[in-house]
Amino acid sequence: MTALDDKINERFPGLVVRKDLVKAVKGNAIVPTYVLEYLLGQYCATNDEASIQSGIETVREILRKHYVHRNEAGLIKSNIREKGRWKIIDRISVALNEKSDTYEASFANLGISKVLIDSGTVKAHPKLLVGGVWCIADIEYDYTEDKNVTPWILGSMKPIQLSHFDYEAYLEARKGFSTDEWIDLLFQTVGFDPEMFGRRSKLIQLMRLIPFVERNYNLIELGPKGTGKSHIYSEFSPHGILISGGEVTVPKLFVSNSSGKLGLVGYWDVVALDEFAGKQKKVDKALVDILKNYMANKTFSRGIEPLGAEASMVFVGNTKHTVPYMLKNTDLFDELPDKYYDSAFIDRLHTYIPGWEVGVIRGEMFSSGYGFVVDYLAEILRHLRNDDYSDRYRSHFELSSDISTRDRDGVHKTFSGLMKLLFPSGEATADEIEEILKLALEGRKRVKDQLMRIDTTYPEVDFSFSRIGGEKVLVTTLEETEFPAFYYRRAGDLTAGLEGEAAAPQDADAAALGNDWVAATSPDPAFPKPGHLSFNENQKGVTFDALFGPYLVGAQKITITDPYVRAFYQVRNVMELIETIAKTKSPADEVEVHLITCIDGIRPERQVENLGAIAASCGGIGINFSWEFDETNTIHARHIVTDTGWKIALDRGLDIFQQYELNDAFSLANRLQQFRSVKAFEVIYLSNVKA
Repeated sequence: MTALDDKINERFPGLVVRKDLVKAVKGNAIVPTYVLEYLLGQYCATNDEASIQSGIETVREILRKHYVHRNEAGLIKSNIREKGRWKIIDRISVALNEKSDTYEASFANLGISKVLIDSGTVKAHPKLLVGGVWCIADIEYDYTEDKNVTPWILGSMKPIQLSHFDYEAYLEARKGFSTDEWIDLLFQTVGFDPEMFGRRSKLIQLMRLIPFVERNYNLIELGPKGTGKSHIYSEFSPHGILISGGEVTVPKLFVSNSSGKLGLVGYWDVVALDEFAGKQKKVDKALVDILKNYMANKTFSRGIEPLGAEASMVFVGNTKHTVPYMLKNTDLFDELPDKYYDSAFIDRLHTYIPGWEVGVIRGEMFSSGYGFVVDYLAEILRHLRNDDYSDRYRSHFELSSDISTRDRDGVHKTFSGLMKLLFPSGEATADEIEEILKLALEGRKRVKDQLMRIDTTYPEVDFSFSRIGGEKVLVTTLEETEFPAFYYRRAGDLTAGLEGEAAAPQDADAAALGNDWVAATSPDPAFPKPGHLSFNENQKGVTFDALFGPYLVGAQKITITDPYVRAFYQVRNVMELIETIAKTKSPADEVEVHLITCIDGIRPERQVENLGAIAASCGGIGINFSWEFDETNTIHARHIVTDTGWKIALDRGLDIFQQYELNDAFSLANRLQQFRSVKAFEVIYLSNVKA
């Protein structure tokens, strides 16, 4: 139990659950997370270990006795027949039988159908009519010789979802958390360990929740396989549905002309199309046309009258190529099916989540801390769909007048969604508002910059904002900062993709930003000069060779001051700096490298052993490594000082890389620094400093 876990249980008693319990009880039951957490919320919403263990056994027993496995459907049917009545957990869908003017229920796993269900229940739970709903139901058996009458009788049925919640209590409890704590609570609710991710990575993944709090929000996320893009839409909420992009038809998504039956967008808050990418996929052009109209106007029509709906649309798919490859040769929408690779469709997307910034999900990334019972949070998010927070920035900031109405709508909806998630009561500082405003602008800019590659009719847009009474802030995407040689290209520009060439940056600010990045990633004997560099979270391509190498050339004494060289990975960072020094020094020179740090209060013997291993490895290559512990344990500064007059001030010390697979010898991130994502950090180079 962490201090945050204690606070979560104190502020939200009975509404949270330990997230590792889902795996503990799931077994081979193929049910959504929100179904399991509904049950866990009934029996395990506590921090008392004895009660939790008792609750787990109760939930396991309920699943063992009542969850219907398809391969055990025959046994369950027999139990119902022999006992006359049996409680089951199954996905129930309903269809109208026009011939008999009755509603008939079908049970997905039990495999029975044509079970009569009263119209009142259907009216109360209309999602039964499309896609189906997980329910706890009592099924009875009453055999009759009439072949037209089914022996199965639905005794009672209860959808697995929260019956009520106190929204005002939610807002009041939120005030007891700092912003970082609240972000971590939401992140643990999604199921991930916040200690394994940086702040930007957390916010990017939480952006996946915006469709649940914003009506008619259009989001796309493309990226590598295994990054959890579709998890939230299939497991997180009973108000969202995930379907394969290849299974979508006009009647299924919108309305059937023959029956007049409303499709998915009429019943669900979020409709997510999985496996959306793939150039060779066959797509119905009529579907694309109706979808484009719906995304722009919130209406659709196949008959006489137009119909409206509030469902947000989400498109998730995998990319085959790296970001620089796509920027050099095509664009970031390259993987879309041909009929979706259309500027009118793309322009209707409010934001583009950079899936490549989210690491491949590994087992240690899952949380064992406490988070909301997802059904509770799902109801809160649904309630927030009624509010509009899009103007909450205007007392501090003003968007550029160059931003078009459609671009502005995209920015506003993303900003509103993030505000609802992080600051539902509206209490955010100017700095916090600026942070999410930048994310909102970046998400829409990623869409617009790629549109300019696809269609020559799209003009350049100044994605910036101004602080009231202050300076202008230019917003850039991370890939723009990271790959300036390939990023700036317009439709029809044939030279931009050629090796070694790049289109002209869009403006002087972008050019300066690109030059700084090239300087920071391209070691050059002429490069060492005083200055300041900032790096964004999730940026790649950063190496010690580029950051420090040019400044260490010719040095015979180098002093490293960093209080946090304790854990194995931190000591390894020192070793990798030694490697950089070994590359820059002349074989004929000897270099003294001295580390000043603080002793590890938990495992000092392991710390000394690791530092001793560095000293031993330096023997025979002309590097003499030594260290000392600051006995006062009060040093805070982190810097590198050389006897040639350079001082490199580091706000994070050498700890600039995010977690990666330290024990995987075949991982490129393990072997080469340029393949690691970095944390946000700054470096200041000062000259003529006495050692």
